[in-house]
Amino acid sequence: MTSLDSTASTPISAARRLAPSYYAATSALFLAASSAPTPLYRLYQQAFAFSPVLLTVIFAVYAFSLLAALLIVGSISDHLGRRPVIFASILLNMVAIALFLMAKGPDWLIAARIVQGFATGAAVSSIGAALVDLDPIRGSITNSLAPLAGMAIGALGTSLLIQFAPAPTILVYIVTLALLALQAVLLWLVPETTNRRAGALASLKPEVAVPQQARRTLLALTPINVAVWALAGFYLSLVPSLVTATTGSTMPLVGGSVVAALTISGAAAVFLLRRRSAATIMKFGIPSMTLGILTIIAGMHAAEVSILASGTLIAGSGFGAAFLGTVRSIMPLAKPDERAGLLSAFYIQSYLAFSVPAILAGFLSKALGFAEAADIYAAAILLLIGWGVVALRSSREKPLSVV
Repeated sequence: MTSLDSTASTPISAARRLAPSYYAATSALFLAASSAPTPLYRLYQQAFAFSPVLLTVIFAVYAFSLLAALLIVGSISDHLGRRPVIFASILLNMVAIALFLMAKGPDWLIAARIVQGFATGAAVSSIGAALVDLDPIRGSITNSLAPLAGMAIGALGTSLLIQFAPAPTILVYIVTLALLALQAVLLWLVPETTNRRAGALASLKPEVAVPQQARRTLLALTPINVAVWALAGFYLSLVPSLVTATTGSTMPLVGGSVVAALTISGAAAVFLLRRRSAATIMKFGIPSMTLGILTIIAGMHAAEVSILASGTLIAGSGFGAAFLGTVRSIMPLAKPDERAGLLSAFYIQSYLAFSVPAILAGFLSKALGFAEAADIYAAAILLLIGWGVVALRSSREKPLSVV
């Protein structure tokens, strides 16, 4: 598809001009819905009496399910069309929200997160493709910014409802259901961006392959990428509980704001660095993550929310930059017919790093306490960053010069 024609004045062209905004808002809504439960986890723990380990499992099954959707149905909209897949994803996400509303125990929460993860994976791949169909350059930028903005909105919005509104475990989901229903209706007012073609069943077979010319670079970048997503996973699962345990603050808005700070600063970094080279981006991202994590730990031990939040903003900017730099370093190395396989391999690495370390942190929190678990987790991330710098320097192909 071509970019939008800004001079068109027909109703169809007007709808096409509005389509990027619709798809960006829908992408943000899916990610907002996915992060909305984060500030509620402590309330669920109190109501259903489950451990930090189970809390991280509830978080992690979402990532596993999302990964499965990306691998299995990630390209099916190329064959069925963007709108039918997005519509089915919206309906599936509404089922997940209904499960949250009816939750009577942690098993309900696990089921809801599994359904939500699959719906989100199917949606973001289709929405991302639609945005690129409409405008390849702006679409790529929107695909980086909208999910991060959505996660911040979900965490912060839920925290505000917990703080100032009644029945937060109900109201949050009613609002989300209403917004999803609205997007389901509006979807049919925007144009389809691709034509249907054969091969839908064949597309369900996951393609995972790292091209020979990209292997050394991906291997060198792996420690940094794992560190990036391990940090994000920890924040979206355990940080609200950590804030309460280490600072004594019982205000949900505080924990939710700290979580939102990570993705807000990450989105800002992606936007501000979008025209920079991969090497320049990584030169900013790696030191920022390192300084931010050290500041977070200092704030935690000082029991100062302001220091903790400042560290989060710094680490978040590094998180966004390092992610952007990693993607820009590896994806150009693949030929057009190799990109799907490389992207799948990258997804597997990223979402395993997003979920598995968070589960381990849950075990550590149960055994040692939140502060001690955070110390160990931070040390592991810093070791990964150090390993990554060494790996990048020693890589024969020198994909990046980060130091």
